[in-house]
Amino acid sequence: MPAEAVDFMTTHYIDIRLLPDPEFSHAHLFGALYAKFHRALVQLKATDVGVSFPLYRMQPRTMGDVMRVHGTRSALQRLMDTDWLRGMNDHVTCTGVLSIPDQVKHRIVTRRQFKTNVERLRRRRMRRKGETEAQVVTAIPESVERQPELPYVQLRSASTGQTFRLFVLQGEVEEAPIDGDYNSYGLSMGGSVPWF
Repeated sequence: MPAEAVDFMTTHYIDIRLLPDPEFSHAHLFGALYAKFHRALVQLKATDVGVSFPLYRMQPRTMGDVMRVHGTRSALQRLMDTDWLRGMNDHVTCTGVLSIPDQVKHRIVTRRQFKTNVERLRRRRMRRKGETEAQVVTAIPESVERQPELPYVQLRSASTGQTFRLFVLQGEVEEAPIDGDYNSYGLSMGGSVPWF
């Protein structure tokens, strides 16, 4: 794809910062903010809006308190026109749509999924394959369970109502942008976002 098209995807951003709140934990507010963001992207069927977390840290494990939303000016304006932040106004500060600075690096921000609950995996296999408990214990040993150490957002599934952790990995910093789309969480399906 020509360089102009790649640059077109990464021309603007909005910073949304969570404010401290004595009544709600940071994790609760961040989950609520991210859930609203996800619903807005689903409603818009947007694949041209990405997200990054400038204060993301592995130690201590945190997403930080800033969610940076990336896209073209028109994509970001379309998102903000949905009034998706309604109900969060007392809990966040939000910049307007700003131009990306010159000479930025780039980064791919992706979702990582882990096999985190061996009992759930076994129950699922019993249902799907009709195996006995002894068979699934042999097929799925305790060693498959992983304890991920990535930062995450706690969300509730709209379809099942169950809570889950959306683990996020911010890849290595790259010199050049990578063209591609984003999923309904604003996470990479191949595309990078500006990093600054």
